[in-house]
Amino acid sequence: QLQASGGGLVQAGGSLRLSCAASGRAFSSSIVGWFRQAPGKEREFVVGIRWNGGREYYADSVKGRFTVSRDNAQNTVYLQMNTLKPQDTAVYYCAATWNYYFNFPVRQSAFDSWGQGTQLTVSS
Repeated sequence: QLQASGGGLVQAGGSLRLSCAASGRAFSSSIVGWFRQAPGKEREFVVGIRWNGGREYYADSVKGRFTVSRDNAQNTVYLQMNTLKPQDTAVYYCAATWNYYFNFPVRQSAFDSWGQGTQLTVSS
């Protein structure tokens, strides 16, 4: 089970950090992704990380602004979001899969465990 937290209201240009904690199963050997869904839009891939090795993947829209990291001891993945823009406003979901993918998966169907979502609102 995944638990996403940390959302809130922030002004444009501000920062926020989201957390995704796993319970009942360690993130070890998993791929963890963050997706977001803005009102009226489809859910889209934002960032991801391979737990083993720590390789990170970013959507072009967030490169240079968002950073994903992991904490093995806390069994938690973090999403540090800087220089936030109003277009970053969305519900953010974390997801995980323990299946192996040679190419990093960016489609939702590849992930079999999902958190409940946390709302980020960026005001202009």
